[in-house]
Amino acid sequence: MVAVRPGSPLAGSVTVDGSKNAALPLLAAAAALHRPVRLSNVPSNTDVGTMLTLLQQAGWHTARPVSDPHTTVILPSDKPQPGPDFEVAARIRASYYLVPALLGASGRARLPWPGGCRIGVRGMEQHFNVYERFGDRTTVDDHGYVVEAAAGGTGTVSVVLPFRSRGASVAALLRAVVANRPLRLGHPNLSPEVISVVEALQVAGWECQISESVLTLSPPTAVPTETTVWSVPGDRIEAGTLACAVAATGGDARICGVRGDDVAPLVSALNWLGVPADAEGDALTVRAHDAEPTGRSLRAIASLSPGGLDVDFEPPLMALALGLPGTHLFADAINPGRHGNLLPQLARLGAEIHELSPTECRLTGPQQLTGAGVEATDIRTGSALLIAGLTASGVTTLGGLQQLRRGHADLPTQLHALGADICEVAP
Repeated sequence: MVAVRPGSPLAGSVTVDGSKNAALPLLAAAAALHRPVRLSNVPSNTDVGTMLTLLQQAGWHTARPVSDPHTTVILPSDKPQPGPDFEVAARIRASYYLVPALLGASGRARLPWPGGCRIGVRGMEQHFNVYERFGDRTTVDDHGYVVEAAAGGTGTVSVVLPFRSRGASVAALLRAVVANRPLRLGHPNLSPEVISVVEALQVAGWECQISESVLTLSPPTAVPTETTVWSVPGDRIEAGTLACAVAATGGDARICGVRGDDVAPLVSALNWLGVPADAEGDALTVRAHDAEPTGRSLRAIASLSPGGLDVDFEPPLMALALGLPGTHLFADAINPGRHGNLLPQLARLGAEIHELSPTECRLTGPQQLTGAGVEATDIRTGSALLIAGLTASGVTTLGGLQQLRRGHADLPTQLHALGADICEVAP
């Protein structure tokens, strides 16, 4: 566990790791492409490590150059293995990204129901609908599901999603790659993580056109023969978490390695609250030392719409808002179990948060928090509790670091680099 207590305002400069949420589908895309891919800026968190293990179990070769531990080379195998181990695959939600690659390798994908953070039901219906549009057959039981690839098939596949599902959007893109068929995807998710997959496929020769309503993908006219080179974008959620920590302590810092457009909704929320912040180029800058809180009410409503507030920005913003004037509303209908994790832990620190429903809550700040023992029950709950601990009087101890490290290689060290009074302690 780690212990954290209030100290000087956070200050300085830090560079975020590659994005876990982008690295996982890019690794699956590399497998689906079935040719050598060199992927740089790969983070060292445990979820990424699990995905690499699953690829190896299914027959792909992966290697990290000694000179560059953040680069991974993915090589296809001509001898497919039985498939990913169920127990290992159940550790992460992103195992479902591997279905298209497995179909391409052996014509069959057998996987457990998605695991990962316990923040609500992980529905697969839209994924199955995507595969059915390609003619694939799906069967399910209590333990997981099996997808069997259709034989042959030509022409454009049209899929319209009932909501902007990130997972189903990636599934459609990668299934089209494996089938080598044009795709017309209606109502796509256009988050930075999906766009990074699209950009990677464009590097590999695929043609793509994007609007808010339709995404089209067409096979390459000529397949490149050299190794395909991709890069994982910087972790926008880690950048937003660090920015909220800086703001909560009244500090000034520059957070590098993240694309400005990727954190625009978070920057807007900070400025609305009176915390000067901007994002240009590959850096997010927060100047909270001379901030004058506006007292305006923040409405942090998680959204899948283009330009909306990413669901993973909501927990750090909640931790920040506890110390700022105003009555603030938070809603997360995407992960309906997250508030059930986060709110009881914040309550241990003395936070008073009114639950309007299982997915909506309201709080009025500023509130005085007091250090206590808390638990990282999921990745984003853990990061929000670290922020709260930076402002709570006394010492806050955070357990459950294995959850936090699923999404961040070492977030406490990143905070320490900015001057946070934080250290690892024996349980």
